[in-house]
Amino acid sequence: MINKTCIMCGAPITEKNVIGINQKLLGRKIINFYCMDCLADYLEVSIEDLLERIEEFKDEGCKLFE
Repeated sequence: MINKTCIMCGAPITEKNVIGINQKLLGRKIINFYCMDCLADYLEVSIEDLLERIEEFKDEGCKLFE
């Protein structure tokens, strides 16, 4: 079970894709994670942009999104 919290707002992060997009964009060895809202704010993109990237990474076969 994934049990992490957002470093910015403290929201629980339980979805594997949220962990995966954090690791893919910020580095696999990160220890601090962002929820989708805070990650979008941090990267100055929309949540829709992040969701599109997740689908692209899945289509590419990225192991972080299995």
